[in-house]
Amino acid sequence: MVARVVVAAPSSGSGKTTVATGLMAAFTEAGLAVSPHKVGPDYIDPGYHSLATGRPGRNLDAYLCGPDLIGPLFAHGAAGCDLAVVEGVMGLYDGASGQGELASTAHVAKLLRAPVVLVVDASSQSRSVAALVHGFASWDPGVRVGGVILNKVGSPRHEELLREALDSSGVPVLGALRRVPQVRAPSRHLGLVPVAERRAEALEAVAALASQVREGCDLEAVLALARGAAPLSGAGWEPCGAFPSPAPSRNRGLRPRAPESALRASSSNAGRAEISTPDRQQSQERPVVAMAGGAAFSFSYAEHAELLTAAGADVVTFDPLRDEELPPGTRGLVIGGGFPEVYAPELSANEPLRKAVAELAASGAPVAAECAGLLYLARELDGKPMCGVLDAAASMSERLTLGYREAVAVSDSVLAEAGTRMRGHEFHRTVVEPGAGAAPAWGLHAPERRVEGFVQQGVHASYLHTHWAAEPGIARRFVERCKA
Repeated sequence: MVARVVVAAPSSGSGKTTVATGLMAAFTEAGLAVSPHKVGPDYIDPGYHSLATGRPGRNLDAYLCGPDLIGPLFAHGAAGCDLAVVEGVMGLYDGASGQGELASTAHVAKLLRAPVVLVVDASSQSRSVAALVHGFASWDPGVRVGGVILNKVGSPRHEELLREALDSSGVPVLGALRRVPQVRAPSRHLGLVPVAERRAEALEAVAALASQVREGCDLEAVLALARGAAPLSGAGWEPCGAFPSPAPSRNRGLRPRAPESALRASSSNAGRAEISTPDRQQSQERPVVAMAGGAAFSFSYAEHAELLTAAGADVVTFDPLRDEELPPGTRGLVIGGGFPEVYAPELSANEPLRKAVAELAASGAPVAAECAGLLYLARELDGKPMCGVLDAAASMSERLTLGYREAVAVSDSVLAEAGTRMRGHEFHRTVVEPGAGAAPAWGLHAPERRVEGFVQQGVHASYLHTHWAAEPGIARRFVERCKA
């Protein structure tokens, strides 16, 4: 039984990250073991959570992984902790487009049987705050809004008016935070700047958030609320026990399955878990899987490295901005998401590593690349030479591509058999021309039917982010190909 609380808000921009990260840091400084979690597919906020707690920030996404995995994944991440703080996504009741509550903060809170702390931007209201809180607290009887934290409060008098208004709402005020612009983390085209790019400044920001939350919030009341969470039954997810048996077969998919009509398509480090590997005497039997990290490739779900390790690989992180060679003995390569567009000149200047990646891919070794990895494998990025594994050119775009996707594997690859169903997420402001190779990676249903990505030799490269805990056979298949 882990005490737990979900930090939510009426809308994006209300201060969820500020409050959640501040709570994590304040409770950690108080001596509690705090487990950090984030609702949704976002990679950046968990990096700040990890900095605040010293533990891997983990995502809880009911769309990517299915509702049945939320409790087990939570229990896995929170094992041995005193408290879990779960930061929500968007507004409390905002979920996957057109699919009701699925993947919303409210949905995850109900799956975790956890109370909700509502963070309200009070900067332009006084008495109206009571109506807003009442509406959110009463909208869904299955969601327990156990308290409010008022954010961006202008003055002591403003706070007094807000508290008076909320006296009759039945929802206690757990804190009030003043406007403190200097604590805000800088943003750019895809949100906050990741921790991996500004670690020293991020440490200062997290410390400031902890101080702000400690001074403005009733931490004992928040902890009491978290300890009042209803019992959560079921075993925790374990990487070693996640692999299906027998081996993955055609059309193994997520639970619940996506509608058949949605799957017909034409042929188209901060926050990462530290992976403990076996003694080097076993390295002969365990292939080395190199995983890109550093400032340019900071997006990865902790469970991916854990699954690769459980499948029999030694996972070794390297930094394409600094390392001129792949880790010794590399038999497979995983390049996740990040911001290679910000570091295109530096990545291009590291010619020895670009050559090493191209040679590994040409040898037929397994290479899995998502989004940023796709750009890095291209011939060029914004005119700068990249690895040249794919005959494609990548460039920045004014258009934001964002949203959940239902996908089916179009081609057999090192990750999946053709016909395998997955759910994924796209989030980028770049384009790749052409958008798909002769053997595309995925067929996507929405927002329009299309194919995308590249499968060639041992390479699987695509814009689509997936969560391997939903289909752990991906990791096992990848490692088996590395061994072969």
